[in-house]
Amino acid sequence: MPPHMAVLLKKLLQPGRSPAALGRLMGRREASLGTDPGAAVRVRFAPSPTGFLHLGGLRTALYNYIFAKKHQGSFILRLEDTDQTRLVPGAAENIEDMLEWAGVPPDESPRRGGPAGPYLQSQRLALYAQAAEALLKSGAAYPCFCSPQRLELLKKEALRNRQTPRYDNRCRSLSQAQVAQKLATDPKPAIRFRLEGEAPAFQDLVYGWNRHEVASVEGDPVILKSDGFPTYHLASVVDDHHMGISHVLRGSEWLVSTSKHLLLYQALGWQAPQFAHLPLLLNRDGSKLSKRQGDIFLEHFAATGFLPDALLDIITNCGSGFAENQMGRTLPELITQFDLSRVTCHSALLDLEKLPEFNRLLEGPGTNLTQDVLNRELKKLSDGLEGIKHSNVMKLLRVALSGQQQGPPVAEMMVSLGPKEVRERIQKVLCS
Repeated sequence: MPPHMAVLLKKLLQPGRSPAALGRLMGRREASLGTDPGAAVRVRFAPSPTGFLHLGGLRTALYNYIFAKKHQGSFILRLEDTDQTRLVPGAAENIEDMLEWAGVPPDESPRRGGPAGPYLQSQRLALYAQAAEALLKSGAAYPCFCSPQRLELLKKEALRNRQTPRYDNRCRSLSQAQVAQKLATDPKPAIRFRLEGEAPAFQDLVYGWNRHEVASVEGDPVILKSDGFPTYHLASVVDDHHMGISHVLRGSEWLVSTSKHLLLYQALGWQAPQFAHLPLLLNRDGSKLSKRQGDIFLEHFAATGFLPDALLDIITNCGSGFAENQMGRTLPELITQFDLSRVTCHSALLDLEKLPEFNRLLEGPGTNLTQDVLNRELKKLSDGLEGIKHSNVMKLLRVALSGQQQGPPVAEMMVSLGPKEVRERIQKVLCS
């Protein structure tokens, strides 16, 4: 029996677990979806469907998934498709397909639905317009009538002077009469958020205390474009609030923007979630993962026969968040061992040349097992479990594999299902 399978079986057959209790476990995941969104841990993975899912995105999704499951919370997939010009056909479907293939399916998503939908930002435009209107009324935002040509000239002038391009806040000082006059000829201006006052300090759960004085280094940012679509800053704040997100686990590239987001939360009168910015996943030589690398997309690994667990194993082993790194961990073990306080600021260096080694370890020898061999292995396994009769072991396994307390012999079912399906069914029970 492959060592990976034996580990799964031992976790399933822990003392005190009865077939009836196992049946309740299998139904628990569905029942948890009806809980009050504000009462539980709720996290989200919010990629843009401008490309297919790659290893960097999988790592962010995985850390959100295992954090949610460790705290009996919900893992949400939200697609940030507001940049309509860069959408890639089929990318939205690919992202959800690959999450399911990897064994980290969302609890709520565009495909599955849920209580906080819709889960496509392009279908939530009314919420962003309401928030922008509230900011306009309070004076925290203002309409901007600057043309793309003027903004491009500002950018070129700054670069010519070796300065960081920034908006000069020209429209901030327009009087009400001037605004009314301009609205008569340009009824759909962009909306900018006033960056005023001291940025709030915040304690990131990975990077510690932070404060970025964005007003001193940036111009007022656009939060709603003239076409009615939001920018990331407004959309993420509005969606995280309305979806009841309790913790935001996202890439460290967004750390410097968090002070800006907290100012938006303050202006809207909303409580902000807790933030944890995850260090980047890099190539072994320290270079950034690029979508131009054909071998970083999950489709590539699925098509070439790699086990999903091997990918999950290697992207967690090259990073932090666990007491120790070890090969061959199952998804339930990753959930049990994960500790957000152990995530460090250091980038994770990914060595894809080691992936076949992880795959071989998880696949294990002897995948073409016969019923006779399996019966002997299962008997050996149950003999090593104190206080559990072999007959009860078989009942537990039968419920895990089929959901029924009666049926064909367990070894026969395991041969019929195959190692991959057996592994996935046991993992599903353990993650419930």
